[in-house]
Amino acid sequence: MTKRLIYGLILGALLSIVCIIGAGLRMPGELSFLYLFSFWFNRLLMGLVIGLFAKPKSITTAIFRGILLGAFVSFAFYSSTDFLDFTGFMAGVVYGIIIETVLFYTLPMKSIK
Repeated sequence: MTKRLIYGLILGALLSIVCIIGAGLRMPGELSFLYLFSFWFNRLLMGLVIGLFAKPKSITTAIFRGILLGAFVSFAFYSSTDFLDFTGFMAGVVYGIIIETVLFYTLPMKSIK
């Protein structure tokens, strides 16, 4: 496991907690354990997917890739809600940007010899 993958998983796990709290505040008492677990797992998976990619050469590329991967992973959860949780989908896009940006600035670029 690379540092990027480990950090991506940690960030995904931390942001998933924020996501669960946000979902609970948006819909208090309405969400089942399974729904919240799915939210958590989706964000953890997002950290995994982003962490599998190599570090991009520029922050612009990192942000663009964070948008794409965040939307791609979040779409799986969004579609399972019958396209009702658009706020959760957009939060996933933002979390993708956050994960990719934090990874970009915390881990150095590896030189390939």
